[in-house]
Amino acid sequence: MTPATQTSSVTLTEKSATSRLASIDIFRGLTMVVMIFVNDLASVRGLPWWNYHMKANVDAMTYVDMVYPFFLFIVGLSIPLAIRQRLKKNPSLPSLCFHVLFRAASLIVLGLILANAESGDRALMHINPNAWAILALTGAALFLSVYNGERHATLHRWLRIVGFVLTIAMFAIFRRTTHDGHVAWIDGSYPEILGLIGYTYLAVAILYIPTRRWLWFPLAWFITLLTFNSLCTAKWITFTHHLPLYFWPFSNGAMPCITMAGVVTSVIFLGNHRWQTLRPKTLLGFAFAFSTLLAGWLLTPLGISKIRATSTWCLYSIGAAVLIFTALYWICDVKKQTAWAFFARPAGSNTLLTYLLPDFYYFILALAGITYFETHLNYGWPGAIRSALFTAFILAIAAVFTRLKVRLQL
Repeated sequence: MTPATQTSSVTLTEKSATSRLASIDIFRGLTMVVMIFVNDLASVRGLPWWNYHMKANVDAMTYVDMVYPFFLFIVGLSIPLAIRQRLKKNPSLPSLCFHVLFRAASLIVLGLILANAESGDRALMHINPNAWAILALTGAALFLSVYNGERHATLHRWLRIVGFVLTIAMFAIFRRTTHDGHVAWIDGSYPEILGLIGYTYLAVAILYIPTRRWLWFPLAWFITLLTFNSLCTAKWITFTHHLPLYFWPFSNGAMPCITMAGVVTSVIFLGNHRWQTLRPKTLLGFAFAFSTLLAGWLLTPLGISKIRATSTWCLYSIGAAVLIFTALYWICDVKKQTAWAFFARPAGSNTLLTYLLPDFYYFILALAGITYFETHLNYGWPGAIRSALFTAFILAIAAVFTRLKVRLQL
């Protein structure tokens, strides 16, 4: 993307609008950094309350409660660009729909592996649950791996086939024991964060793809989803509690609302409309951000909670995400200042691999019976330093894999 010489008159051409944006990659990478840190920090005791998720019975939220919404928001940022690029390469709508279903299903499968690993019954599966998780994730990673070279293309195709078969085999042998003593298969009631993102991506794509040519439809869908979520939060609508996600991927509207807000923001900054200079885009971005913050404040009586997925939690997270993206867009895409984010770029461009690395680490340690960090460096600021070093370790591994061109892509 090439900015004009004057910042106030930056114009995006159609070609640059559909190219990969540094601001989105860096925003995604920074979110990954915080996610890895706070997930490890959850096992550290004795820190101030704002370093943890707020409990469901408390009307409050911390920065930790905003990490997942930022992921959902970034998914929305990427949807219009990805769909535009996909249709440019192949204008077939059925092909696009199949691609959306494949991406959603892949995320759900990965989420189910992570959600069910600890509940596997070793006696029934004849394999350690941690080993099962490592093999299942390895199979999925091989199948979703990307290789752009020609030299080992045949080998890569075989590795993908092996990965697919391995994943299927791990799902086939999985068994767990329910609370009432019955033998059961995969529990799909909670598909972990990746699965929730998959269902949310599917829900937003269902709304966005048929109406993508109309400029104001993403905003209309956002308002509709916010209204639906507010009615659910107020308990005026209750049917969502009884419908499984595979039947109703919209849940109570909170997650699709946040993702659709990302779509709205993407349209503001990167869409094909008459506001092509930086000033009106920035003003629209600020207007959208402060409108969501104001609406969140007005809806505070309905509660503030990530666990309950309330409207205020959604809107405060959206407002913060829009402001952060606006700043990153100006710094990274307009001013071209990206060197400062060197530590986050691999995590932003190779996100799925980076996301899975901590899980591989935890499962390997559990399989080896290493419990040192469960009893050491798990209290107070020494524990926080441990989590920061762990985050740096994971980012370094991700950077090495990315440099070696080992990538996972949906």
